[in-house]
Amino acid sequence: MVQKIDLVLIPGLLCSPALWAPQIRALSDIADVAVADHTRHDSMREIAKAILAAAPPRFALAGLSMGGYIAYEIIRQAAERVTRVALLDTGVRADAPERREGRLRLIALAEQDGVVRAQQELLPLLIHTDRLGDKPLVDTVLQMAIATGLAAFKRQQTAIMARPDNRPVLSTIRCPSLVLVGREDALTPPAMAQEIADGIPGSRLEIIPDCGHLSTLERPEAVNGALRAWLGA
Repeated sequence: MVQKIDLVLIPGLLCSPALWAPQIRALSDIADVAVADHTRHDSMREIAKAILAAAPPRFALAGLSMGGYIAYEIIRQAAERVTRVALLDTGVRADAPERREGRLRLIALAEQDGVVRAQQELLPLLIHTDRLGDKPLVDTVLQMAIATGLAAFKRQQTAIMARPDNRPVLSTIRCPSLVLVGREDALTPPAMAQEIADGIPGSRLEIIPDCGHLSTLERPEAVNGALRAWLGA
């Protein structure tokens, strides 16, 4: 019997393990999958430290959006434990001032009207415009915000706003690396993915057509195929 790969998945901001549900189902024959908890700390350093404490000694690592930011920090702290890395719909630079201001506005909105309202505000950036009328998808995205809650959302945003520029980390990555993005990702567009792929020696860039930011939910078959190939690399 072929030994399964230990795989740690990290969700994005205001996202729960449901973000990775299609991948958990599709990859369970080749991977022992764990979804990391990224809700309990307010700094990238502490989030990564807690994930490492719970993770197997060596593991494949995939993160989407905020999950990608955390993946950089995990590599910074313990690159020798990461056997391969997949960075989905994410960026590599620190927040620009206008992005930080937007995060502060979202926190204020969530404090006043709740995290679902904040997620609704984000929705046009999170999924392809053609999918905004897809009730099951939209309901899943909003339910993830409920599962995350206000306190964790504020901790996550605090960690994201204080994150460093991670471009120096890219050239240190020596394991099999996948960079994946939805072609219509309005939050972290393909140009950002290209920058990441250009910075990681030997990485593979996969652009998913007709897909926004939450690629794992929007185009699960394409993402599953890319992840399966990456796990077999």
